[in-house]
Amino acid sequence: MFNRLLKPFRKFSSKNIMLFLAILGPGIITANVDNDAGGITTYSLAAANYGNAILWMMIPTTIALVVVQEMCARMGAVTGKGLADLIRESFGVKVTFYVMIALFLTNMGNSISEFAGIAASLEIFGVSKYISVPVAAIMVWLLIVKGSYKTVEKVFLVACLVYLAYPLAAFMAGPKWGEVLKATVTPTFKSDSAYIMTLIGIIGTTIAPWMQFYQQSAVVEKGITAEQYGFTRLDVIIGCVLAIVVAFFMMVACASTIHVQGLKIETAADAAMALKPLVGQHASTLFAFGLFNASLFGACILPLSTAFYICEGMGWESGVDKDFRNAPQFFWLFTIIIVISALIILVPNAPLITIMYISQVVNGAVLPFVLIFMLILINNKRLMGKFVNGPFFNAISWFTVVVMVLLTMLMTFDMMFPGMFGRFFSK
Repeated sequence: MFNRLLKPFRKFSSKNIMLFLAILGPGIITANVDNDAGGITTYSLAAANYGNAILWMMIPTTIALVVVQEMCARMGAVTGKGLADLIRESFGVKVTFYVMIALFLTNMGNSISEFAGIAASLEIFGVSKYISVPVAAIMVWLLIVKGSYKTVEKVFLVACLVYLAYPLAAFMAGPKWGEVLKATVTPTFKSDSAYIMTLIGIIGTTIAPWMQFYQQSAVVEKGITAEQYGFTRLDVIIGCVLAIVVAFFMMVACASTIHVQGLKIETAADAAMALKPLVGQHASTLFAFGLFNASLFGACILPLSTAFYICEGMGWESGVDKDFRNAPQFFWLFTIIIVISALIILVPNAPLITIMYISQVVNGAVLPFVLIFMLILINNKRLMGKFVNGPFFNAISWFTVVVMVLLTMLMTFDMMFPGMFGRFFSK
């Protein structure tokens, strides 16, 4: 397993570099888009509430993210099929149908939160949501429906570069880097329920079910094969590391300013506004612009991933390179999700918090099942041949999945029975 991991690094010939650049995309895009409106809010609130004491979580989270996303990329390259396709073929239509319904509800809530992020970020610049949301919805629809896969991927890769706004904002905040480094490598545990749920929330927002489905579908649509798998794996590793680095700097910026000042925030937009009097207009603007980019990016990917896995699960045609005639269900699903998400944001006093709450509960319930399906599939020799997990890597994978399952179950339990952890730890 590790021989395959290191293979792409051994020969940096011009041919290999060009091949890697041609394959580059699915791993970097999937990992970075998870720093969306919900992700930025989670990271910002975590650092604002607990400061540097929460930074140590980013190291184990990086390992977990790489392990999970690598398996998806490998299955896509070896089988040439999406994850929903493989679940349907291996576990039956009935199981697949229930998984698709749960994922649809989860992603609908997430898509709504992306448009909420677009509205909130541009309102900071004085743009009304009644202008920003419809314009963004039309832009997203035109990009996916009228663009080719190559065009869409190039736009997404450029969007990934905008995440550099967060490292810049972090440096402007003037953190004490010695303290930051020490907190990053020194695990800190607190016995209060809020801290435990924050840890669970960080992992939950970093590794979401839609990511596994989109990652594998993107690898398949790009036509990546088992022979190119080593370069795809490198794409995944680079993407995951970059995504966590960006999230890390978001947290450093908030920990060094908002937490130090003892301010209370509720959203990522609040974080952007709070930075202005603390470290200046430029840092605040960078943070707000990053939120807009991430929300717009997520508004493209979340509906797209939903259309991908539902069509694969139901055996319908899918793909950005197709059109309404060749893949009507795929494009109609994408269109319906965009329209509903945008309209809900435009409704006065829409229950956005309730919608996000329900989507998180469903997400927490579905994620363990998706991860278990993945581990069963990746260890199927008939399906994967020599590309099944090796013993050592399999141990890491199962350990990661077990931890993910336990944490996600705890998060879901706490949502269903609020205050239970608080009563437990107060004894």
